[in-house]
Amino acid sequence: MTEPGLPRRFGGGRYHERPPTPRLFFDAATLATPLAELEHVTKPVSRRLAAFGLETVGDLIDHFPRRYEDFRDRKRIRDLKLGEEATVRGTVGRVVGDRTARRRVDIVRVVLTDETGAIEAVWFNQRYLVKVLAEGMRLSVRGTYRPQGGRSTFVVKSHEILEEEEGDSVHTEGIVPVYPASEQVSARLLRGLLRAVRPAMRRLPDPLPAALREREGLPTRADATLAVHLPSDLDAARVAHARLVLEELLLMQVGLLLHKGEQQRRAAAPALATPSDLSRAFLDGLPFELTVHQLQALDELDADLTRTVPMRRLLQGDVGSGKTVVALYCLVRAAEAGFQGALMAPTETLAMQHAETATRLAGVLAPAELLTAALTARERRAALERIASGAPCLVIGTHALLQEDVEFARLALLVVDEQHRFGVEQRDALVRRAEHGGRAPHVLHMTATPIPRTLALTVYGDLDVTTIAGSPAGRQPVVTRLVDEDQREVGYEFVRKQVTRGRQVYVVCPAIDESESISAATALAEAERLQAGPFRDSRVAVVHGQLKSADRDAVMHAFKAGDVQVLVSTSLIEVGIDVPNASVMIVEGAERFGLAQLHQLRGRVGRGTAKSYCLLFSQAQTGASQARLEALLETNDGFELADRDLEIRGEGQVMGARQAGVPDLKLARLARDRAALLRARELAAEIIALDPGLGDPVNAPLRAAVDGAFGHELAWLLKA
Repeated sequence: MTEPGLPRRFGGGRYHERPPTPRLFFDAATLATPLAELEHVTKPVSRRLAAFGLETVGDLIDHFPRRYEDFRDRKRIRDLKLGEEATVRGTVGRVVGDRTARRRVDIVRVVLTDETGAIEAVWFNQRYLVKVLAEGMRLSVRGTYRPQGGRSTFVVKSHEILEEEEGDSVHTEGIVPVYPASEQVSARLLRGLLRAVRPAMRRLPDPLPAALREREGLPTRADATLAVHLPSDLDAARVAHARLVLEELLLMQVGLLLHKGEQQRRAAAPALATPSDLSRAFLDGLPFELTVHQLQALDELDADLTRTVPMRRLLQGDVGSGKTVVALYCLVRAAEAGFQGALMAPTETLAMQHAETATRLAGVLAPAELLTAALTARERRAALERIASGAPCLVIGTHALLQEDVEFARLALLVVDEQHRFGVEQRDALVRRAEHGGRAPHVLHMTATPIPRTLALTVYGDLDVTTIAGSPAGRQPVVTRLVDEDQREVGYEFVRKQVTRGRQVYVVCPAIDESESISAATALAEAERLQAGPFRDSRVAVVHGQLKSADRDAVMHAFKAGDVQVLVSTSLIEVGIDVPNASVMIVEGAERFGLAQLHQLRGRVGRGTAKSYCLLFSQAQTGASQARLEALLETNDGFELADRDLEIRGEGQVMGARQAGVPDLKLARLARDRAALLRARELAAEIIALDPGLGDPVNAPLRAAVDGAFGHELAWLLKA
């Protein structure tokens, strides 16, 4: 018995006839069977499949269609209408190969007949068919009936040879899946292979517990997989697709919750006493009123800090929402309880700014120590001795804080700024380095990049999330304008007027590539051009990543002091720079930046009382680039922009090199499947609440699937 619609030979780039069904008997190893071992898959084809990322039967089954063609409109020859695309079946009569005289195009003409009439079917540039098609064959052809060379012909889009009078069609009739493909691996080849491995699909184990499937009204994994690859109708495909999306998201959520639970069980954190005089003195001494959302955040964090279960929380908020003050309050809480708190920033510039802020707002209450690579060897040794003695209550620095020679006397809280730069595995390693002697600090991650809830549940699903909405009172929205190249001088004239009024200006240059040296050269060249031209009457300075720390800090200090009017920079000023007198942000080549990054850059201005402006100099021509810039013009809300960015770019790009440890999404799309993700989170929480380690035999298939989704049996999650 043969599988209809499969080529007899999977090789040579031409798929003419069909092979017998590969003999696949399902067992635990079937999904790991190399495609090269399937009967009639040639070595060249197996190599092309491997290069495409498909090496095993499991890889093939998990390669899902991106859409479907509805070819259910099969017609008899006499019912064809001119200009209509349709499918017909017929018997091959005369086969003729020809070539046009003018354009040298190969044409194959075949007379095709059924019980109602005859047509001439035509193929272009497929001359090999002269040797394949033979009189008496049964064909199913998909194409368009149209005038051609003075007569009506059926121009073929795709075809297949049928073994029997009413044999199954794979490529030209019914609901035909369309797969992500390439020049070397066609959708036609994939359809044939997937039909060949139907026996494996029918016996797929189901990771979801039967009770959950029944309650949610879900088909089995096997039924859903068959319906996605070989749908009987579009409704069945949609139901199957929804089941597989939910499963994919559920496996991710279960894995992240397992990680969170393990981290919180691994070691105990010090339970800080309820807020007392020091905390109240800090809040009373602030030169501004906290917003309602900041106060709500303090309540959530206080609840965590009074427990021995280590806090693992993400604090997020829009640009200028006041996250740093909330984090400083938590650090003061640690000092109040007789412990140490540490704040880790991704750059020396940001660490120094945090140290200045801490000294200004909490210096008398909780002395701070700054630890960065800029210290001399003697200064570093002295700082390490003070940290080990427990003398400074607050320690602020870069990643250097977690080096082996840094010993804290009694670390109770670690604040990690710019959390979006860390992945799940990096977070896990970071926390482990901070643990000591069975004691773990509370950990608060901060990000100034607003994150859509759907993305937060996938990338940061191992953390609790606190969101500070809105901005402190008195902040004015930044006026954003898109400046075309022919309006550049108009933009410069506006900026010169701002400088005349005593304001300061940022000019950010795009990275031409990933090279720090090229980015630095770009910024240097732009600074020279601006100093010699548009801003010749102002003092222009430049800062970039290749400057020595001391030189970079000197430039930033001069800008803060007002000695520099125009600061040219790479995107290193994206976060943490606070100069209230800067009222204009110019972004060169704005189309080269991501939406979140542009919003961050815009947030460097508008930090004082003066009205501020962001000028986007752009030559955007592509739809995606234009959409990003238009979104920035329409709103100052970072969370709305984050949602728009997710829709424009998709989660793959938004997550970036992202978050090592989180499995890739094959079917789910966060912008589309929000409801499914939220339901998956609810189900995962229910499952973990009843069976925290998934040790119940009924959950063994689920545990195995979670292990497989995360790639290495959750070794990075559940280390002994």
